[in-house]
Amino acid sequence: MRKRREDYLVVDKDKLIFPCFVIHSDNVEYIDGILWLDDQVLDDKNMSGHSLGTRRIQSPMNSIYPLRYMIEDMTGLMRHRGKFFIDNNGRVFNYEKTETVKIHYHKIRKREKKTTATVLWLKDCPFPFAEKSPPPVEITWAGVMYREGLPMAIYDFAEEKQKSTWRKI
Repeated sequence: MRKRREDYLVVDKDKLIFPCFVIHSDNVEYIDGILWLDDQVLDDKNMSGHSLGTRRIQSPMNSIYPLRYMIEDMTGLMRHRGKFFIDNNGRVFNYEKTETVKIHYHKIRKREKKTTATVLWLKDCPFPFAEKSPPPVEITWAGVMYREGLPMAIYDFAEEKQKSTWRKI
């Protein structure tokens, strides 16, 4: 049984489940519970499991498509140059940069090391940001993306204050 493309493709980027993985094409077909990409298995929905990785490990199929690059969060997705991806639920999507955001630089005021991340407090930002890989101590500025006038996420770090700019995401 074939499924319609709309049933296994993602159209709303806010509903993505990370991590996501880069694929080379959106030439996918869903046949009998198996998501195929160019004659290789991308996901086997016949297997039990709540994640793409669990189902791929359990699959008895031999021709498994190699997923070589993982994207952990929305910022990583914005920075990547690829167009075609699969999320952790096994939904394929085409990510096109259509929205622009402003980037303003803020001085890093305080760093709090936690067990899995570092919390960064920035000057003139109402709330802190958690970073898995904090910048070195000599990096004192953070570029923050703003969507509709509100701080969204840290885009990059710099040793000196940079001029405000914008990015297409």
